Amino acid sequence: MEYRVALIGIIVENKESVPKLNEMLSEYGDYIIGRMGLPYKKKNVNIISIAIDAPQDVINTLSGKIGRLDGVYAKTSYSNV
Repeated sequence: MEYRVALIGIIVENKESVPKLNEMLSEYGDYIIGRMGLPYKKKNVNIISIAIDAPQDVINTLSGKIGRLDGVYAKTSYSNV
């Protein structure tokens, strides 16, 4: 199975979804290279970036699950490596 490196950008507008988001990220923790979170208090949102090295279907599944959370938005960018 071919692995791809990707970046998942996440915007959290609904803080009630954070526990479920953290649970999902822990579930996929073996694939996650790193995570950076920035609270943007002025706009009352959190910005999270996830660097991941995983099979494309795993990345797509995680990104899709994140995007289905209430008040959470995700976009994925893939490397050519």
